[in-house]
This record gives sequence, C-alpha cells and structure tokens, in this order.
Amino acid sequence: MQKLQCGRFMLDLQRPLLMGIVNVTPDSFSDGGHYCQMNAALAHAEKLLADGADILDIGGESTRPGAAFVPADEEISRVIPVIKALQSFNVPISIDTRKAVVMRAALDAGVDLVNDISALEDKGALGLLAQSNAAICLMHMQGDPHNMQATPNYLDVVVQVSAYLAARRDAALAAGISHHRLLLDPGFGFGKTLEHNIALFKALPDLLGQLATPLLIGVSRKSMLGQITGQAVADRMPASIAAALMAAQAGSAVIRVHDVRETVDALKIWHALQ
Repeated sequence: MQKLQCGRFMLDLQRPLLMGIVNVTPDSFSDGGHYCQMNAALAHAEKLLADGADILDIGGESTRPGAAFVPADEEISRVIPVIKALQSFNVPISIDTRKAVVMRAALDAGVDLVNDISALEDKGALGLLAQSNAAICLMHMQGDPHNMQATPNYLDVVVQVSAYLAARRDAALAAGISHHRLLLDPGFGFGKTLEHNIALFKALPDLLGQLATPLLIGVSRKSMLGQITGQAVADRMPASIAAALMAAQAGSAVIRVHDVRETVDALKIWHALQ
C-alpha cells in the first residue's frame, strides 16, 4: 500500500487525499484578500478541516497568470504566523512557495509539505529539502507566473511535461530526497493553453504509469474550466467537482481544491458506486 512521508505524518494514499487551499494573499484569482487576516485564515482552515480536508495548503504569493512577484520577507510575514498557529490543529500543513528562503522559514515553523511550482529549482532548495523529512510536490511550469500564459508552446506537451517531471524527480532523488516523500504535478494552467491542459488531463493515467510517482492535481476553479463551461470563477464549483472526480478516477493521489465539502461528497458517491 502506497504511503507518503509528510513531515510529522505518514499519509495513506489508498484513496485520493484532498488538499484545502488557504490563500493569505490580496490578489489570488479565486479568493484573493478574503483570508489575509489571521482570524479569517484560521477560521477558513477550521472550516476546510470540518468539511473533510486532509491537508491544508498555505500560500502567500499569488501564482495566477500575470501575478506580480512578492519579496521573500513579505511572503514570510504572511505565511509563517498562520503556519505556527495551525500546528495545534494536528493536520499536515503545506507551504505553497517557490523560494528557498521561504521554504526554510516554513520548515522551521513546522510545515510538513513543500508545494513548489518551480520544482525546487531555486538555489539551495534541493539541499534544504534533503535535510528535512517534509514531503515535496514538484510542479511543471513553462515560464513564470507573470508571462507563462503569453505564448505557451510545445512540440508534444505530454512528452515534454513528463520528461521535465522525471528530470526533477531524479534530481530530488540524487540530492538524497527519498521517493516516498515525492509528489508530481503536471501544472494545469501554468504555461498551457486549453488544448495543452486537455491533452495532459487525458494522459494522466499514462503519466502516472511512466513516472511511477504519486500525482497531485490542481484544477479547482481554473480558467480551463471557465473556457470549457463559459462560467466565471465564482460559478465553477460544478466544473471543479467534475474535474476532481476525473482526476481521482485517473489515479491521482492528492487533489487540491477550494470546495472541500462538495468534493468530499462527490468522492463518497464515486467510491460507493464505482
């Protein structure tokens, strides 16, 4: 039975785990500014856990298309107080960051998982994580958040994303990070057109087989769902649930969502009736 070493926790991957999103940013695409204050962030985290979240993902820098870069000290000031306050919740805590200096501060504060859109490419990140017991999610992104959706281009998106993730996984292993601490994320919406995203989603079972590493999938409320349905961000819950179910059916280990309770219920029905 596959398990994930995640800091203080050993997580069973027998069923898809749900990662609830806590954005302590003023400008995230879906809920920017809603949870910037400590009390609001903690109340939201409590609700996500009550709704059935298995992991809480704390983010202090928006990575939506066109997002501005946030200095490390500002990002740290946003996330570390929340991470410290959540330690008493006795639940796996993830930090969504691409900066090694923020990772170090978060690890010192007791974080259990590092969710990195740049796949530990920041200087010193690989060595830092090798010295910890935190889980790591390595994601594929073409470009940076401020320019990634300008002109996404691939000869074969599935082949290239798979090759990149395999290379970053191998770099992590070579640095001394054990395989049972790793998750891989194809990076839906990070330097991809709708056609690229659809091709990657259809290829999820193949990616899982080729990479032999658990997958984390995040498509909740993303623009690809809006492009398919024509719905604005606030009206994408049904589409997000449908995508989460398809990700689970494809064998994904962790699904990152905004709407935890609704996704939990949908997964219960899927488990009972499949």
